[in-house]
Amino acid sequence: MSSKAIYPGTFDPITLGHINILEKASRLFDQVILAVASYTGKQNYLTLQERVALCAEATSHISNVEVRSFEGLAVDFARSLECGVMIRGLRAVSDFEYELSLALTNTKLNPQVETLFLVPSLRYMYLSSSMIRQLADLGADLKDFVPPCVAKALAKKA
Repeated sequence: MSSKAIYPGTFDPITLGHINILEKASRLFDQVILAVASYTGKQNYLTLQERVALCAEATSHISNVEVRSFEGLAVDFARSLECGVMIRGLRAVSDFEYELSLALTNTKLNPQVETLFLVPSLRYMYLSSSMIRQLADLGADLKDFVPPCVAKALAKKA
């Protein structure tokens, strides 16, 4: 039996922490779909097309990861892919309350989708896309935070 998981998010931008979670998930599942949300609920730094392209380039070294965009609810997208596991990353205690609430809501919307929390390696625990956007706006060197393709794209935006 083949196992499949979905890792949804806005990935605005994708960070080395996201990549770390994906690498872990790729060892647990036969296929992992990195699902880039079109709706983010906030002002996007990168367009959907940019986010998808950067995610694809940044994950090209992981053979069992597929990058796809989606509209609507992540649990509905998971259902359409016949995917029963949703990956979520937990960095700190501050993430837990939000992520637990999201997982419980998703279970209510689709009880067939289980949420699996993965913790990034210690060196990525502090990374967040919002922090990366601020650093990019201020012209910081991003090489320790994001894949090279993302650092290059963000430097062009600043």
